Amino acid sequence: MSFLTPQRLVMLVFFLQPIAFGSWLPRIPEVQASMGLGPASLALALLGMPVGTLITLPFAGPLVGRIGARTAILTGFIFYSIAAGLPVLAPDPILLFIALMLAGSSISFVELGLNVQADLVEKSTGTMIMNTSHGFWSLGIMAGSLIGSGFAGAGVAPAVAVPLLAAIALPVALVSAIALPVLHDAPSQGEAPRSAWSLPSPALIGVCLFVFGITMTEGAMADWSAIFLRDALDAEGGLVGLGYSVFALMVAAGRFGGDTLKRRFGSVNTARLCGTLAVAGAVLLFVAPSVELALIGFGIIGVGVSVGFPLAVTAAAGIGDRAASANVAVLSFVALTGFLIGPPLIGFVAEHSDIRLGVACVIPMLVVSLFLTGRLTPRRTQPAQNLESEVPGVL
Repeated sequence: MSFLTPQRLVMLVFFLQPIAFGSWLPRIPEVQASMGLGPASLALALLGMPVGTLITLPFAGPLVGRIGARTAILTGFIFYSIAAGLPVLAPDPILLFIALMLAGSSISFVELGLNVQADLVEKSTGTMIMNTSHGFWSLGIMAGSLIGSGFAGAGVAPAVAVPLLAAIALPVALVSAIALPVLHDAPSQGEAPRSAWSLPSPALIGVCLFVFGITMTEGAMADWSAIFLRDALDAEGGLVGLGYSVFALMVAAGRFGGDTLKRRFGSVNTARLCGTLAVAGAVLLFVAPSVELALIGFGIIGVGVSVGFPLAVTAAAGIGDRAASANVAVLSFVALTGFLIGPPLIGFVAEHSDIRLGVACVIPMLVVSLFLTGRLTPRRTQPAQNLESEVPGVL
């Protein structure tokens, strides 16, 4: 039996994908300072990445359905590796927005392909890997964040560090992606399939609303954790990047245990347990008087939100009213809307009050997600045909 099984190959590519992006996160305060941006102006510039992803996802769904998840990963990774280095080269806020928009556009193809591939491997092997795969993604972004913090502490310019990491990860990712199996959804018999251009089903809407607060929090931690430590608690140097590193580490830990928790307690109970932790961690972060307690808060939030998106991907892909790539694309669209709304909301609140109150904006959304965990109960229906190659569109 080969060591590089389909499951492990998927996990490896999940790990490699976010490394370059992770190295960008601790450099955001440097970019902000070099451009002289306030919180609101930075928030507008950071909108570029989710805007690029949101624009692309309606087309990514049908494209991934036609070319297959493996091909989407291969081609998307090439464009993403180029685009990932563009934000640190931008000389002004407008070009920063455009660079982040290009990066977000390329990420949408890679991540949609990865999620569909993981779902297909689960179905073909009967092994739960979705949470674990996202755990490796969290390890990748944590590794990138730590490396980025190390480069920052060593005085290596962002314009050198981020493209360098992207160039190192690319060939390994391509070799791994080439070895992935070519898989498609098997057709099944039943009711006529819904068009991928039709409105999402009530089951899918419930899953999407659940994931909104989860991804809003993840986006907030990615874009504002370093600035929170700097502005609210006077952290300096490489220390400002530790907040997101701790968050990502605990997201990874939660995801590595997520498949075990899901098998033992079910999707809904697992989501409720973690959702409660997310709310508690966000409250602790809001009141934290020191860097140490803030880092504990970041870690608790990380465990709390860890399994939300992987559980939602499996629930959306398993509805069965249309191809998995179509439903996962809609879910990803809503998830990225959380990323779109969260960071600028925090920025505008921080501009008119302070960063603590801005970060606290995630608390009510996490409470909403906690109340919607029941939507993760499987509600699969069987379409007459559900071939990935026949997806005509999204939404």
